Amino acid sequence: MKIICVGRNYAEHANELNNPLPEQPVIFMKPDSAVLLKKRPFYIPDWTDNVHYEMEVVIKINRIGKNIQRKFAYKYYEELTGGIDFTARDVQSKCKEKSWPWELAKAFDGSAAIGKMISKNNLPPIQELNFELKKNSETVQIGKTDEMLFTVDQIIEFVSQYFTLKIGDLIFTGTPAGVGKVNAGDVLQGFIETKEVFNISVK
Repeated sequence: MKIICVGRNYAEHANELNNPLPEQPVIFMKPDSAVLLKKRPFYIPDWTDNVHYEMEVVIKINRIGKNIQRKFAYKYYEELTGGIDFTARDVQSKCKEKSWPWELAKAFDGSAAIGKMISKNNLPPIQELNFELKKNSETVQIGKTDEMLFTVDQIIEFVSQYFTLKIGDLIFTGTPAGVGKVNAGDVLQGFIETKEVFNISVK
């Protein structure tokens, strides 16, 4: 299982970090060891003091595919959820300054929180979804998938040119504006439409 992530897929988020808008999907990866185990808290690593939450819609691939045409992309996922791409922002800034890859900031153990999967048949169309992140019961991120720069099907078409997609692979589709720091004691709740998909304690 691999975790494929899309960066800068919402214009307002790119702007809040002073990043230019991309001309094609910005892709990075997380290993399977990045998955935050179910019912486990997220522990802030001792080598960073500025971890940010980034809530995203996450889709789960359900069949093997390579060079998938956009018009057939919908056949490759049946379930989706919300997740958090935890990011060590201080480390990422150093990596960006030196033109290094982002993995140290993005792919560390526990950095990929994945909520409970929901059948797409029980939700509005994939590009008409609303999602929300609450920190300590206060809304901090509101996302609408119709604001993505690259749709889910465009992402699948793009990444499948480079990577064979396999059953169980996960795609984090990008975060909207409103990212921010987490602190020990925080509780993060994620919602797709009105369905709570995760509830994570930060230690």
